[in-house]
Amino acid sequence: MHLAELELDLDVFSGPFDLLLTLVLREEVDLRELALAEVVLAYLDHLDARGELDLEATTEFIVLVAALLELKSRLLLPGEELDELLDIEPGEAAEELLARMLDARRYRAAAEHLRGALAAQPHARFREAPLPAHLRRSSLDEVEGPIWDPASLGGAIGGLLALPAMLDFSHISVVRVSVADRVAHLRELLRSAVALSFDDAVRDADRMTVAITLWALLELHKRGEASWDQVEPFGEITVRRLAKEAAA
Repeated sequence: MHLAELELDLDVFSGPFDLLLTLVLREEVDLRELALAEVVLAYLDHLDARGELDLEATTEFIVLVAALLELKSRLLLPGEELDELLDIEPGEAAEELLARMLDARRYRAAAEHLRGALAAQPHARFREAPLPAHLRRSSLDEVEGPIWDPASLGGAIGGLLALPAMLDFSHISVVRVSVADRVAHLRELLRSAVALSFDDAVRDADRMTVAITLWALLELHKRGEASWDQVEPFGEITVRRLAKEAAA
């Protein structure tokens, strides 16, 4: 979406947004009487009608409206406060706004050029420059004797065909128990005791089983079947069976 497609119907102006910017820079439209909030609302209505968001056009619109807000704030300041707080005159602010508009247009044109150049290139790109000397495994100047004799060539090809060593996954824990299994385990323990220690429920279990048992305890708590308490940090966790009335 181009900003020229944005039609405005305001109290002091009616027409496309680009024309409004031109008239503001020519001082044919008094920026102090222009309600920029209505411009923003009109742009939002335009986006809602289109049903899509163009990030480039939206970014350009935000930059231009921000510049207009800055220029309007300079114009609304009284003369004395303007001299004390600002070092730039309204005329210079208008020139700065025009420069920002031209910069935004140049950047957008450069982006379109780069996008077209990128689209014309193949998806896969290969390195054309040679590797730096410090990244090479060996230098041809240091090699003695014939380089491509059958033995060295065979060794090089054999090295390429050799399979890499198998990766060692022994350090990775494999989940051997499910949450449903640990829920059933906790229910079985709570049938014979009103309360039990969490340490007893996970005795001789590995770290993964302990973690899954904790998830199972949370599941029982969510269902209102069990609760627990811990008197002090890192202290013993006591799991208690809830009565059916309490669970209800």
